[in-house]
Amino acid sequence: MESILRHCFVMNPKEYAKASNEGDDVFLCEYEYDIHWHSFKRLAEVDDGEGDDDEAGSDEDWKVGKDLDFDSEDMDYDEESIKSILAKPFRAHELAANSQKGRFFGLQKIGMKKIPEHLRCHKQTDLEIAKAALLLSSLPKSLPCRDKEMLEITAFIKDSISDDKCLGRCLYIHGVPGTGKTMSVLAVMKNLRSEVDAGSIRPYCFVEINGLKLASPENIYRVIYEALSGHRVGWKKALHLLNERFSEGKKIGKEDDKPCILLIDELDLLLTRNQSVLYNILDWPTKPHSKLVVIGIANTMDLPEKLLPRISSRMGIQRLCFGPYNYQQLQEIVSSRLKGINAFKQQAIEFASRKVAAISGDARRALEICRRAAEITDYRLKKLASTPNDASEGKTLVGMAEVEAAIQEMFQAPHIQVMKTCSKLSKVFLTAMVYELYKTGMGETTFEKLAMTVSCLCTSNGEAFPGHDTLLKIGCKLGECRIILCESGAKHRLQKLQLNFPSCNGLAADMILKWLRFSDDVAFALKDNRELPWLAKYL
Repeated sequence: MESILRHCFVMNPKEYAKASNEGDDVFLCEYEYDIHWHSFKRLAEVDDGEGDDDEAGSDEDWKVGKDLDFDSEDMDYDEESIKSILAKPFRAHELAANSQKGRFFGLQKIGMKKIPEHLRCHKQTDLEIAKAALLLSSLPKSLPCRDKEMLEITAFIKDSISDDKCLGRCLYIHGVPGTGKTMSVLAVMKNLRSEVDAGSIRPYCFVEINGLKLASPENIYRVIYEALSGHRVGWKKALHLLNERFSEGKKIGKEDDKPCILLIDELDLLLTRNQSVLYNILDWPTKPHSKLVVIGIANTMDLPEKLLPRISSRMGIQRLCFGPYNYQQLQEIVSSRLKGINAFKQQAIEFASRKVAAISGDARRALEICRRAAEITDYRLKKLASTPNDASEGKTLVGMAEVEAAIQEMFQAPHIQVMKTCSKLSKVFLTAMVYELYKTGMGETTFEKLAMTVSCLCTSNGEAFPGHDTLLKIGCKLGECRIILCESGAKHRLQKLQLNFPSCNGLAADMILKWLRFSDDVAFALKDNRELPWLAKYL
């Protein structure tokens, strides 16, 4: 309730055009639900452009449609009134979806009127500014501790697009989660965009795709084709058209003459049974007319070695490794976000950085801990607001106690306590599962593969293999505790298993890598086990 600023108004196009309360959040809704046809229809209709592929008319053409959307029986407009309507600028349609034929821009920020800063409830405190700066979604002005890697990425891209022929190349970036792989590439692309605007390098088109956002690996063809042409087609037709574009040089859009840089995050999730998706994508840069540069990002270091030879050979030998952050680097990352904000004691930042560096080296964990510590401090100060004498100046800063409380919330959560107190075989089961998922780079595994991994771990470390029946009972118990997620049904041997990420600690969770983040919790809970000390080397 404390986060609510004021009311939000959602209006249809007619109401929105007459909205005058600039100080409130006012949104335009372009769709309504048709209960007869069970579908959404647009309130502000635009021409979908069937019949030709030319662009829509000028912006003025789209401004006219909204203002002339009236019932002629209810209103009578003379010539002067119509001229005044046509002359009136209407911003909603400049940002509206489908404002060009065949192209979909989405509905984000359509017609939004921002609350002016001077109308906000109160001036933000240093703690509130710090909480906003430590959000995972907030992009920092600079990316510290990755200068060397960013220089290598910049050199690779410039070398790839500088050649007149631009034959195309591939770069594979790997490293543990939370080490700045994706953010470094995006920071490089932002810097290169400013160089393109300045005319120092040739123009290019950039397409960014995350493998976890695809319903299936084959859908990547649809996403690439839509980004290049602006049209939506099925994935089979998109594959055919992209083959013509990259293999034969046929044009599918306006930017075909420019080199294309394709960034694929979570590249390992595009693996299929015959690995055809990865083969097609990595084969396109080898064609003479492709002008395609592929940058693949994954967490698995040896992914190229796991691919078929015909695919790994096309991936090339250019690789870039992002190692885990040490505590000095984590401290620098957090301090850079808090530059100019007097909210944290320096010892508190160092304490949080050392804790995270000892477990995973994940920068996102360090930011989450510091942000939660700021929330705890802010909440305590608000409770003491009625007795200001008790809130001294020294207590307004986030200290070691608040960071320790945030760490306890994150690493002493109920699911971690369950893993610490579970049976010996359950700990072996979880360790084998983390090891199997990390080794394959996948988000799930089968009971059969997991049983083989448990057998190998037990044999290598002098433990007796419990047998498949016992393992199945252990898996069922862990599934009942929601530590792991089990596929429903009685498949047994082929039953799919995956680690669960319980959001019981109230912290901001990166759901894109939920199973990897939970594997850190497994490592934290089991690595110091005295009964089975050999678990640590697999975690």
